[in-house]
Amino acid sequence: MNQDQKTIPSVSVRYAGTGRSTRANELGMRPMQERAYERRGEQYLLIKSPPASGKSRALMFIALDKLHNQGLKQVIVVVPERNIGASFHDEPLSRSGFREDWRVAPKWNLCNAPGADNGGKVKSVGAFLDSEDRILVCTHATFRFAVDEFGVAAFDNRLIAVDEFHHVSANPDNRLGLHIGEFMARDKAHIVAMTGSYFRGDAEAVLAPRDEAKFDTVTYTYYEQLNGYEYLKQLDIGYFFYSGAYADALIDVLNTFEKTIIHIPNVNSRESTRDKIREVEHIIEELGEWRGVDEATGFQLVETADGRVLRIADLVEDDPARRERVSAALKDPAQKNNRGHVDMIIALGMAKEGFDWIWCEHALTVGYRSSLTEIVQIIGRTTRDAPGKTRARFTNLIAEPDASEQAVVEAVNDTLKAIAASLLMEQVLAPRFEFKPKNPESGPEEGFDYGEGGYDPDKCNIGVNEQSGQYQVEINGLAEPKSEEAARICREDLNEVIAGFVQDKTAIERGLFDEDLIPEELTLVRMGKIVKDRYRAHFLVGGGRPVACDA
Repeated sequence: MNQDQKTIPSVSVRYAGTGRSTRANELGMRPMQERAYERRGEQYLLIKSPPASGKSRALMFIALDKLHNQGLKQVIVVVPERNIGASFHDEPLSRSGFREDWRVAPKWNLCNAPGADNGGKVKSVGAFLDSEDRILVCTHATFRFAVDEFGVAAFDNRLIAVDEFHHVSANPDNRLGLHIGEFMARDKAHIVAMTGSYFRGDAEAVLAPRDEAKFDTVTYTYYEQLNGYEYLKQLDIGYFFYSGAYADALIDVLNTFEKTIIHIPNVNSRESTRDKIREVEHIIEELGEWRGVDEATGFQLVETADGRVLRIADLVEDDPARRERVSAALKDPAQKNNRGHVDMIIALGMAKEGFDWIWCEHALTVGYRSSLTEIVQIIGRTTRDAPGKTRARFTNLIAEPDASEQAVVEAVNDTLKAIAASLLMEQVLAPRFEFKPKNPESGPEEGFDYGEGGYDPDKCNIGVNEQSGQYQVEINGLAEPKSEEAARICREDLNEVIAGFVQDKTAIERGLFDEDLIPEELTLVRMGKIVKDRYRAHFLVGGGRPVACDA
């Protein structure tokens, strides 16, 4: 029995499939990249855009302009993991109309270099700073050690591009966040920050408000991205509770005709058997008869009951040489557009952030992940557009509690976290509603359809922009934010505020279980406290009236 028969998605969103987000302009830029490039002159630029929207290439366009037209000396691209460095390999941008290509000399892509982050790679950063070469790629760790070694002044007149910016934190214990603050205080470097989820799983702020206010923000929503795909038209997010061994339940929600990434539980979680190798073997046994290993790729070959042979990439393998062989096969650029290259990937800590497999239709995760950001990243593995891929889904398998009190507590906490993830994803995947005050100066805005008869100046109107996924609603008596910064927060940070709200355990518990709760106590009091704590220097409300914020 497959998941379609046993579970109902808690979030299911359908999209129009306009194809707009995948079409390039005369310079080879897709809509998000074009939007970011328009802000290329900003010293501090924050790009909030979902997976597969082209953030890496957007940076390439911006970085080359800063080198060519803005007088910067060098570009340093900083990524959280070595494998993500592949996103910044050479790119022939001129083939699509741009004036030059993106080129990284092999010796300056330190993600491919052997050795420790705090050893020879730091010396390589120093050699690069003294050279006439223009572009270097390294990990967050290498960069942190390099700044400790050479000081922030060594990076003057250079662009620091930080990928997966949600790894930064305003917490003083976060070294990368501390260095970003030092660069901004010195104010002699440029910074481009990129992220698909501008919030952290631990609810820490990414930047201090005074630093965040210095960034010019480019936002490209999940709805814009997914609605503009050519093929993918539906995304489902669901949760499945099981008892007994998870490998047995996993087969119930798995459809072997779908390209799938399975993330088995952390060995310290209650879902784990503490033997990750045996867990993978159990999954393979449940799928069918093992038929050996493919010599070229290291993939496991498993024959199903109906005679099909599944090609399964095992990234849980303890042997480093065998695991690296499988990983290299998955990264093979010659196989990127080959749907039959692999059918299923089984992983523990890999195949999440920055992992690009366009054919993935189902991300199946066992056990709740402690970080909300990690859930968003895993879901992002499924949201690539590919021919014939009309539906994608994320399923989270969560163990039902046994009779012990501690297990019950843990299970309830996992359930609350699952609900929080659903609430957040429902917010970020849906169209964006913008509430505007109705006044005598109100009028129609370009790009919005106000229905039959058009805009009526004598009533409150509702406008729809299908391309951007925006819904504009006019409301009488709606107060506007009192400051420019408050307006920016309402315009750009609603998802981050909601992420903070859904990670508030007290708010979720009371919302679910307190029958006497007055809803406004959550939406005004609890949400108000979250906003106050996050933006201590800014006031978003005044006069006792609601404020015009998007949702």
